[in-house]
Amino acid sequence: MSKVRKRTKKESLAAELGTDHKVEKRDDSKLEPKTAAQSEYLTAIRSSVVTFGVGPAGTGKTYIATCEAAEALKSRQVRKIIVTRPAVEAGEELGFLPGSLEEKFDPYFRPVKAILEARLGKSQVEYMVKRGTIEALPLAYMRGHTFDNCFVLFDEAQNASSVQMKLFLTRVGNHSKVVVNGDIRQRDIPNANGLEDAVHRTRSIGGVSVVNFTKADIVRSGISQRIVEVYETD
Repeated sequence: MSKVRKRTKKESLAAELGTDHKVEKRDDSKLEPKTAAQSEYLTAIRSSVVTFGVGPAGTGKTYIATCEAAEALKSRQVRKIIVTRPAVEAGEELGFLPGSLEEKFDPYFRPVKAILEARLGKSQVEYMVKRGTIEALPLAYMRGHTFDNCFVLFDEAQNASSVQMKLFLTRVGNHSKVVVNGDIRQRDIPNANGLEDAVHRTRSIGGVSVVNFTKADIVRSGISQRIVEVYETD
């Protein structure tokens, strides 16, 4: 009887994707923090169950968390990635937008999806979205979920109420990583800030880390940092 040849990693990935062609090129470079806060944040994500990244836009919070989510999925540390955020920008709600739920939420998911595509490959991300291995849902649809064996990224958390934040955090199950990002000073809702409240309530709990970013940590561009400084003088 002839010996069956064991699949290579690339062949196994191609089989998982349901494709016979060569796996597309992706960014496998090592994630290198650019600031002390980014380094602290990366360490917190890797060592904590729940990590809060608090600070202005452009500091790399979403990028680092999404890269870590991609690596966790690729190395089979988790079985699923869940991406969520409140859909309240510009005073609009999803119900007033045309299309299915997925189509309505897609604009909110695109920044994270672009990073996942760079790290995992566009075809693989599309396949995993269809299969449910990568799921993007508005915060309002988190009720009933339990986060087991998954990496959960909650962006723009400053727009969540305290009730919504409690609902979200009590979904955390076993063998999961949860990252909650937001800027307490930049919110689109007039009510009490759920992110600020959650940080205050949970920071002393074991397994929870809070990392604060400042305008000095902005890496997006020099002009972004100067714009933030101008607005913070008010």
